Amino acid sequence: MSYALQVFNNGIRHFDCLENPHNISAIPTSTRGNVLKAMVNLSKFLGSYEKYKTKLRNNCVKWVNTDDSFNSFLRIINNNHNNLGEWYTTAQNLLRDNEKLWLKFNLQTGLRKQESINSFNLIIELSQQNKLSEYYNAELEVLEHFKYADLFLRATKKVYISIVGKELISEIVDSQPISYSAVRKRLIRHNQHLRFKELRSYFATFLRNNGILAEYIDLLQGRIPKSFFARHYLKVEDMKDLMTQVLAITENLESALLSWLFLFFQFENHALPFFDNFSYFIMNYFFSNWSYNNSFWTCSFSCVSLSFENIAFFSKLELKL
Repeated sequence: MSYALQVFNNGIRHFDCLENPHNISAIPTSTRGNVLKAMVNLSKFLGSYEKYKTKLRNNCVKWVNTDDSFNSFLRIINNNHNNLGEWYTTAQNLLRDNEKLWLKFNLQTGLRKQESINSFNLIIELSQQNKLSEYYNAELEVLEHFKYADLFLRATKKVYISIVGKELISEIVDSQPISYSAVRKRLIRHNQHLRFKELRSYFATFLRNNGILAEYIDLLQGRIPKSFFARHYLKVEDMKDLMTQVLAITENLESALLSWLFLFFQFENHALPFFDNFSYFIMNYFFSNWSYNNSFWTCSFSCVSLSFENIAFFSKLELKL
């Protein structure tokens, strides 16, 4: 949903808050800020902004800051990436081909949801007009979002560049434009949460864990830090080298997300390299059942193993220790 449509909908749904600002206090803090923004915009449209500000002050209604340091701390330690691969796989199975490709593009660029949709559709549009070179720098393999300020340089949310391989760009060129409403309805119809923000988070974490400077990650995600160092001293000494380094990492993002844990059990001196012949396997569907029988501990488990060639299912493998 676009920001303008969100403001419009909140303005209609909470119209009573314009005359009775104290009603805003009853709205959950998670959405209170959006409602307050809608009321402020509505009051400006009606020419009663100054009067509305006085009403807000008289009713002790203040902006709620939910992005405090404690919430940031909780986000850091509460790792929600553990089952993101399972959600990603499920979503891929539910979406159409062009929507699957967009989801992959979203993961590999770390863009915000609307930014990735705008970029995906713009690539297709410019390609049809033979103008893709105006947006995609093939030499550096960079999407230059800053050239389209109306789409990508918004008042509070911005993105300047994204590093994308030529192969993925070619796939998008041959694809069809997408609609977020269609993606959203398809996932909700199958009781799937909308976890696009977490793909952005996974992108940033993965790059940082693979040695990319936090300042460069901020740059790729449209954040220019307010530190004196970032704004005045930070320079990219070799742009081509940075692009090559980031591409080498992001091209493995999807496989890493789907194979984030490898099976290897060790108990005392007993090692179990059951799956030496397999390159990757997924532990999202791992269930164990321990039992004691005839002086042995027996572990029965099921898992899904993913290789380059095929998917092999193993069930009720038993280990006696």
